[in-house]
Amino acid sequence: MTLITWTQEQFGTTVAQHDEEHRQLFKLLNDLHYKVGNSGRYAIGASLDNLIAFVAEHFSSEERNMAAAAYPALEDHKLEHDKLVQLCLDLQHRFHAGTVEINEQTTGFLRDWLIDHIPRVDFQYGPTLAGSDSR
Repeated sequence: MTLITWTQEQFGTTVAQHDEEHRQLFKLLNDLHYKVGNSGRYAIGASLDNLIAFVAEHFSSEERNMAAAAYPALEDHKLEHDKLVQLCLDLQHRFHAGTVEINEQTTGFLRDWLIDHIPRVDFQYGPTLAGSDSR
């Protein structure tokens, strides 16, 4: 079952590199969501680790490109990223320690975060980054 689907209309930022990264994030989140209902703890952990690693890589990519383009809202944007990364790292640590499980509520939270963040926050960098070398 697909949890989230990327479409240009709903999630396109006009920055090709970041749109492609968002598609990959959605793929990894859908993979985790599938494994929550269909796989064991080891597969769920591997999928969680892949997703979190890519989230960190994607956020760094966005932040580098925003800095290179002198995007004025970089610091506020980075704060949102930092909050989610800290939450994800805490979840990852607790999952691997055996004190928390990954479930549909977890994947639903991440889906809702992306559905909110991309149109509300990422769309704002489109005009600044679209003309830069960030593609």
